[in-house]
Amino acid sequence: MVRVLFLHPDLGIGGAERLVVDAALALNERGHQVSFLTNHHDSTHCFKETADGTFPVHVVGDWLPRGLFGRFYAICAYLRMLYAAIYASFYMPQREQVDVVVCDLISVCIPVLRFAPHRPKVLFYCHFPDQLLSSREGLLKRLYRLPINWLEEHTIGLADKVLVNSKFTLRVFQDTFRRLSTVPDVLYPSLHTQYFDQMQKKLEQRSALLDEPVHPRVPLNAFIYLDINRYERKKNHALALHSLRLLGDMLPATDFKRCRLIIAGGYDTRCMENVEHFAELEQLTEELKLQDHVVLLRSPTDEEKCRLLFAAHCLLYTPENEHFGIVPLEGMYCSKPVVALNSGGPTETVVNTSTGFLCEKTEKSFGGAMLQLFRDEQLRVKMGDQGHKRVQQKFSFQAFADRLNGIIRDLVPVSRESSAKKTK
Repeated sequence: MVRVLFLHPDLGIGGAERLVVDAALALNERGHQVSFLTNHHDSTHCFKETADGTFPVHVVGDWLPRGLFGRFYAICAYLRMLYAAIYASFYMPQREQVDVVVCDLISVCIPVLRFAPHRPKVLFYCHFPDQLLSSREGLLKRLYRLPINWLEEHTIGLADKVLVNSKFTLRVFQDTFRRLSTVPDVLYPSLHTQYFDQMQKKLEQRSALLDEPVHPRVPLNAFIYLDINRYERKKNHALALHSLRLLGDMLPATDFKRCRLIIAGGYDTRCMENVEHFAELEQLTEELKLQDHVVLLRSPTDEEKCRLLFAAHCLLYTPENEHFGIVPLEGMYCSKPVVALNSGGPTETVVNTSTGFLCEKTEKSFGGAMLQLFRDEQLRVKMGDQGHKRVQQKFSFQAFADRLNGIIRDLVPVSRESSAKKTK
């Protein structure tokens, strides 16, 4: 048994949060003692495993500002994470001290953790270089980011082990952090497929899949295109809207009347971009005259998301150069063909013309794939079946758990494992 602490900035709803929760579940199933330390945790806006008592969750530093004067979000995030690392290293009760700290997103905490008296091993999971996620507008912004980018590279190099989420991210990592000799290993995210199986049985038992519409504005005979992603501009929801408009121009009116696009996105009122972009998508929907065909949902629960996935006919995935993308795996496991852009992580998960379509970043390409899936039910079913099998074979939770368990055990000598058992 190894004592593992996950140090994460904000335990909300997103791909990074889903990854760390699944990693915690995997290690917990392998008999390790797992807990979370975070700067923010809202029990009404999180994955259920962090709110239902499955794992202990400690919140520190939430009183520190998230930004100053509408700016300086990166500096504030670094300071909040440093505060959490100092707490974990020097103020956490001895009975809660751990053998391994798993951190992600923000690497500045790593040097502090290395100085902790009990010397835990540090595992850093790189979803994508943070400096590439920041816009590079203006000289002042570049000067502001200069020391932050330097810190990111040099602190990642202090981790005992570095993992990345895809081969695409590995290439970007090596191109970005040229001074590092560290060569990360690729650990693909996975799905906790047992949860999806349980949810499907639960929904079938109450006939939710057949007798109830997934939304009051979605009729039972609707053909549902589902787009799941946070309300951020880089997620490119506008492509789905423009493609739907093109689809409407290509289909007979009676067929298009059945079509519905449901955009289900993570939405946090504390994040100005979420609020602004939601309003922008509402306006774009009106401009394209799609009000009767589009439903925008904010932060659906896990159960609501599962209902949408099982009821949908096709999953749309619109981000460009996405680092990995867990949503296509969710769609494929639920036997839905996936239409995604031919870039980034989806090129490693979606097999073009087999489990879905990899498209160019145009409504003509995207809308064409949507049209083909609408018209060809046999193709839709075949792609769904192949997608389900691909997730089982290549991205199973069992394989993910075994691999992560091996990495954790390699980090911690047997003597420390024995010490952990005695402490417990």
